[in-house]
Amino acid sequence: MRTFLGMVLGCLLTIGFVYIHDSMATSTVASGVSAGTSRQTVNWDVAASEWGQVRANVHTTWLKLTASNG
Repeated sequence: MRTFLGMVLGCLLTIGFVYIHDSMATSTVASGVSAGTSRQTVNWDVAASEWGQVRANVHTTWLKLTASNG
């Protein structure tokens, strides 16, 4: 159980730090030399679209499973 909790926590921390990094990298407040050369690590628009597709697939599969049990 501790291993599973550690893996989940590690994934959440990784995603959180990447999101914070990307927020700072594309901030309009940033200035200086590094502001022009810094790029996002993740394309968040594509990630949101893919997450929406995953949620829709899980929902569809859940509906199929519950319909076959009833």
